[in-house]
Amino acid sequence: MTVTVERGARTAGKGSTPGPPRRPRDSYALFLLPGALAFLAVVIVPFLMNTGVSFTEWQGVGSPDWTGLANYRELMDDSEFWASFRHSLFMVVAMAAVPTVIGLVLAAALFDYIGKHFGDKITAVLRACFYLPQVLPIAVAGIVWSWILAPDNGSLNELLKAIGLGSWQQDWLGDPDLALYSVMGVMVWVQIGFPLVVFMAGLQRVDPQLYEAAELDGAGWWRRFWHITLPQIRPEIYVVLTWCTIAALKVFGAVYVLTKGGPGGATDVPSYFSFTTFFEKTQVGYGAAISTVLTVIILLLSLAGLKLQTRAEDAEEGVRA
Repeated sequence: MTVTVERGARTAGKGSTPGPPRRPRDSYALFLLPGALAFLAVVIVPFLMNTGVSFTEWQGVGSPDWTGLANYRELMDDSEFWASFRHSLFMVVAMAAVPTVIGLVLAAALFDYIGKHFGDKITAVLRACFYLPQVLPIAVAGIVWSWILAPDNGSLNELLKAIGLGSWQQDWLGDPDLALYSVMGVMVWVQIGFPLVVFMAGLQRVDPQLYEAAELDGAGWWRRFWHITLPQIRPEIYVVLTWCTIAALKVFGAVYVLTKGGPGGATDVPSYFSFTTFFEKTQVGYGAAISTVLTVIILLLSLAGLKLQTRAEDAEEGVRA
């Protein structure tokens, strides 16, 4: 009797032993569902609709006429589109290349020099000042800069006159030879804060002993920047370049507020060219083709940037290992 009870207890104990907890994999989808539905409704569906319209000739009212690839063939031979695309490359320089270089130098100076000699509070104040243009709405910043660059009584021309350089006064936004460079200068001012903040965040994960050892070995600020800062924040550099390049390719607000694509198309960019084709010329199908091509270019650049970032992160992990 005793043996039977003990066997039964052991059997019951074996049967009641809980197994490994099951991971509720299906429940993860519930958290992703709202974002996926929003992405589908806001991005995927409009993009597909726009792509469909790009194969038609349509004035925005009535029924569209199917034209196949006619809009894209016309686009390939459109000198205005290619001119706007060349201007977009200038904007990539102004919004991606130049701010990245300046942001790198400023971030390294604030982190490795200002922070050590003047304290964290001064560093935080300067960082906030550089980031302030990113917080301002682009419409507000554009209006302020249009006042500064105005040909009559503009702050810049008045300053040049006051310091004896009146011969340098220009119609900064009205001269076809200067307008694009003026817009580029404004966008450099707007964009510097974003790379600066990202790079300073990346520098927080760099081992301070690397800088201390280099300083003990007699390395100056530039050598520490070149041999420590740049290699350590390479992933952040790829992120900034990708993000800022995308922003430059789709820039619209600054061009609309400052020049409206003028004078004579000197500052026209693909996004603004698409806008005017849609709403001013009412060539909806052709405008949809412009925006579709621009979207595909941005997607390809995004994928390339992500690939470079992944390689940089893998290389960094390999060095650490």
